[in-house]
Amino acid sequence: MSDRGRYLTRHHTTAGPRWAVDGRWLPAAFRLELLLQQPVASIDALLAALATEVVAEGPLLAPVEPGHEVWACGVTYLRSREAREAESTVRDVYARVYDAERPELFFKSVGSRVVGHGGEIRVRDDSTWNVPEPELTLVVTAGGEIAGYTVGNDVSSRDIEGENPLYLPQAKVYDGACAVGPGIQLCPAASMRDLPIRLHLSRDGATVFEGETRTSQIKRPFEELVAYLCRESSFSGGAFLMTGTGIIPPMAFSLQRGDTARITIGDLTLENRTAMA
Repeated sequence: MSDRGRYLTRHHTTAGPRWAVDGRWLPAAFRLELLLQQPVASIDALLAALATEVVAEGPLLAPVEPGHEVWACGVTYLRSREAREAESTVRDVYARVYDAERPELFFKSVGSRVVGHGGEIRVRDDSTWNVPEPELTLVVTAGGEIAGYTVGNDVSSRDIEGENPLYLPQAKVYDGACAVGPGIQLCPAASMRDLPIRLHLSRDGATVFEGETRTSQIKRPFEELVAYLCRESSFSGGAFLMTGTGIIPPMAFSLQRGDTARITIGDLTLENRTAMA
């Protein structure tokens, strides 16, 4: 697979969701879960053989299928460790996991609940401090290989997690808390090691926060994170792994209803509006 491989997108059609590659429809029966059962070395040839000549149309959907799982890593960037220590009543927990051999891994979402590009993310009604978390999201095969990446937004309620780390599932897993898109860039892991990550937040048409980092600032190799994910869990149709955030808005900032979050990683941009209710 070349450094810039094929690009997969999933679209809404009147006949149901349908996949495309490089802007051309794949057969209606195509499933990502089946593709990710194959070795990475064979994926490019399979897609070349399956691609039609018909141009794909229709709104983008999240590039995951209902049976997929999205997992996430925490405290993989120094900036994230510092922010978690500042917000938490149990600060040493985050310092320890940043330096530990075992990374923090947690379940984020089933595929059926993932929001796509243009969809609405949400803030919890019982939280007063909510933030987007821009994260390179690895696409992992059933065999534990890295097939490519997409953009992820690990929307989080920082006050809930900061009150007690045991509240992490409530801070991270709820309706509208996981956005992934716009599509999947198939490429080797080596080509992802120094990608720019940018976050732009707007409110009523005005910029309220901008930040950027690079994937080279992550503490752990992608392969190490995937190895821990797959150590005692199997994913017959592949999985998605958010790799942590290195961009943290200031403590005074919280997402409000109507805000728009735009995340760009490499050449891919995921944009979501925060739901009004």
